[in-house]
Amino acid sequence: MEVGKGRKVRSDKKREIQPTISKELRECIFRLSYITDTPVKDVAEAVCVSGIGRKKVISYLSQNFRRDVRVDNTLYMGDMDRAPVKKRTAAGRSERISIRFRGQTYESIHTLAYALDCTTSRACALLLDASIRDVDFVNDFVEEYLKKYIDEHRMGELKKVLKYVNANNPYDETISWARLLSYMVEEVKVHAEKVQDTVSDFIVNNWKR
Repeated sequence: MEVGKGRKVRSDKKREIQPTISKELRECIFRLSYITDTPVKDVAEAVCVSGIGRKKVISYLSQNFRRDVRVDNTLYMGDMDRAPVKKRTAAGRSERISIRFRGQTYESIHTLAYALDCTTSRACALLLDASIRDVDFVNDFVEEYLKKYIDEHRMGELKKVLKYVNANNPYDETISWARLLSYMVEEVKVHAEKVQDTVSDFIVNNWKR
């Protein structure tokens, strides 16, 4: 069976999945929603869309595949002797969220559920958890958000900030776009209502001193 291939659904019609996830994962999604001022449902959808298209995410999930599945040009072999995936969140430590997907993404998650031998909602929960741990996704998501909402000059200033911090970091750490934006939001959240204001205040008060 192949991810992305199945019964036909109108491309513009969205279908709902309600995965049950840990409170920690839910808080992570809400935090990303907050710092990018993006609706939670849109963040969750973007996480899954990214994960279903990234080989390293599917490869990570494939260690639990019980049935064979083809993703793009890669065939992942399932093994029915593998233990079925089970809910790992303790009672009282989980929350249900609602996400709506376009037909192609929904079918891909449905096929992922087939490979994992679990429900579609459980497959979605596993995909969310695996995808949001992909630092490339978080970094790309925040960078694209910044490019969309701030002008070229301010984006250029932020790139200088990021370059300087990473080039002179004494702690052997790499500061990502997500971490930078989160820091900016915390620094100026009392004074700014929009990301444009947040970036401007940060550059003026911290970088231009």
